[in-house]
Amino acid sequence: MTPTPRVALFCETYHEINGVALTARQLVAYAKRKQLPLLAIHGGKTPGTYDEAGIRRVELKRGWASIGIESDLEVDLLFFWRYRNLIREELQKFQPDVIHITSPGELGILGVYMSRKLKIPLVASWHTNFHQFAARRLQKALGLAPLRVKQPIVAWSQDQGLRLLLWFYDFAAVTLAPTVQQVEWLERELRRQSFLMPRGVDGEQFNSKHRTVSDQTLRLGFVGRITPEKGVRLFWEIEKTLESTGFNDFRIVMVGDGSEVDWLRGHLKHGEFLGVLRGEELARAYANMDLFVFPSRTDTFGNVIQEAAASEVPAVVTNEGGPQHLVVPRTTGYVAQTNEEFIQRVVELVRNAELRKQMGKAARERVAGVSWDAAFEKTYLAYRACLPANAAEARTVAAAF
Repeated sequence: MTPTPRVALFCETYHEINGVALTARQLVAYAKRKQLPLLAIHGGKTPGTYDEAGIRRVELKRGWASIGIESDLEVDLLFFWRYRNLIREELQKFQPDVIHITSPGELGILGVYMSRKLKIPLVASWHTNFHQFAARRLQKALGLAPLRVKQPIVAWSQDQGLRLLLWFYDFAAVTLAPTVQQVEWLERELRRQSFLMPRGVDGEQFNSKHRTVSDQTLRLGFVGRITPEKGVRLFWEIEKTLESTGFNDFRIVMVGDGSEVDWLRGHLKHGEFLGVLRGEELARAYANMDLFVFPSRTDTFGNVIQEAAASEVPAVVTNEGGPQHLVVPRTTGYVAQTNEEFIQRVVELVRNAELRKQMGKAARERVAGVSWDAAFEKTYLAYRACLPANAAEARTVAAAF
């Protein structure tokens, strides 16, 4: 299948600490290693153009019309009008075969516009369940409103949000999703080809050899956005349950930032808030955990589960979203159906050091063969499927994975 498609990547986040930004950075790194032509257009704080090893990055700064979504994420209401001409010039110089958008944000909208205006095939990856995120935040905003009032409003908003997302993704020639289940769902909903875009993990960076603590204190860990959609208030229930059983020598280690930090600081007696960590500090934080606790019901994948696994840390996750597919129940951790079971499984593993150790080793073994290169080989099949001469062959190869 030649030639290699020339890809223009549009991503709202790039330097931030989240799964979408990590995947974008890794895709750019993959293109560099393989010497593949790629133009990356993304948001950031240091605007400019950067050329290295055949890769061109265009970093765009958001302006005064931006609205804060999280501490490290904004939406610029004038982004389209500010950068439309600049992006068009970059695309005309680069001459991409495919435009790849990573979300329905400002750059995603610009990607759709340029795709249609310049008649360039569009690939769209589904990284985030924004309809669920919005519903969880609306639920929090409604506060103490009666359930009979709150529940139908939240359910309606989630349904309408999903309809809007599917309408947006319908512009794409093909879609990408991080799990087989989501690939199948997108194909049913949009009635077009969808490809698997899994995630890799660096087993050298995330490794138990980085552990530095040797005391008897047990550490429950969480890494990610500390926000309502992650279900982080369940840590308060976990803490109370552990204390009620007479267990007090533990810490709840929270790595990340977000709108729920203040609430957790005010409620957790055993909380330890490390903020956003990168590189060696992040690797040590994982390695120093004894159990990874991830109560989110909205994540489409969960890179953090794989990073914890590579660090020989078993995980307890929910039965909704992508994380459930990254844990082998009773082997590398637990998948809980309800909040009550979730807490029960955490307590069980807190009490059983030998089981944690066995599960941690099994988790490490399970991700031993997971790599970013293998993940992006599948992504390039999606790009090729957009090219008429390669479409049939790309579909055949994808089916063999």
